[in-house]
Amino acid sequence: MKTLEATVVKNAGSRFYLSELPQWDLFPAVLRGKVRLDAGTSTNPVAVGDRVVCECPDSPSEQDPAVITEILDRRNCLMRKSTNLSRQSHVIATNLDRAVIVVSLYFPEVKLPFLDRELVCCGMYGIPATIVLNKVDLYAAQAQDQVEAFEDIYAKAGYTVIRTSAKSGEGIDALRELCRDNLCLLSGESGVGKSSIVKALNPELAPKVGNISTAHLQGKHTTSLYEMYPLKEGGFIIDTPGLRGFGLVGVEKEEIYTYFPEMLKASENCRFTPCSHTHEPGCGVKAAVDEGLIAPERYNSYLGMLEEDTKFR
Repeated sequence: MKTLEATVVKNAGSRFYLSELPQWDLFPAVLRGKVRLDAGTSTNPVAVGDRVVCECPDSPSEQDPAVITEILDRRNCLMRKSTNLSRQSHVIATNLDRAVIVVSLYFPEVKLPFLDRELVCCGMYGIPATIVLNKVDLYAAQAQDQVEAFEDIYAKAGYTVIRTSAKSGEGIDALRELCRDNLCLLSGESGVGKSSIVKALNPELAPKVGNISTAHLQGKHTTSLYEMYPLKEGGFIIDTPGLRGFGLVGVEKEEIYTYFPEMLKASENCRFTPCSHTHEPGCGVKAAVDEGLIAPERYNSYLGMLEEDTKFR
């Protein structure tokens, strides 16, 4: 039996798979009960990306797995309000260099409030975020105005939008370069094509790829586990199950505007401090919306976050 440090690369329910990154040599592990009890209000005490200490047999196997005894301090984490009402939060992934949030204008149709909640969450935990507009081969020619309008909304907010098509390969090289030598999370709603992008980034990988439900033009869950994959050029990417709810946790309503970069900048011109940016006279944020410097869609997302305490659907 030896003690070693490793990274969680796959969460398979009660079983985990670890590797001593940057080596890619997976071995199974289970969680010591005390660590689970110390998890506090999180539904999952261990998440993909976690650095852990484990007691490991010389040749770990499914019958004789390693035992996780300690979770090392996290550099950061991305979490949302849990759908399990007995708990408060669910950790999506940890120790990230970047979050890549995948959307599509159609098939399924993008929900801007949902996207904005993910971006706010990234801002809360100090994780740089990039937006990937996928499936452009399906609609870019017929919906060029809508594509450009979407890009304009988020360019004003200071985000980079990369157009991609896992089918044609458009934008995949740019995304591959963004992920090089980094640990990146691939996140988004069901059906936007996350697993197809993983396969396009590294054709040797075989994540499960699904189809869109033609009845409702919504995605079906094809990825059911949080799983990390190695990239040939260096770095790793975490594929996640499609999200259908994203509630914020750990943020006060008075702080939300600070995670909208364009609103934080405009708030410097507010007459009153503090300002809720909803009804006060001389509000710099509302003036910026009127002047077209802040997209009304983003401002409406902000108002929705102020009003809702439950997860967004």
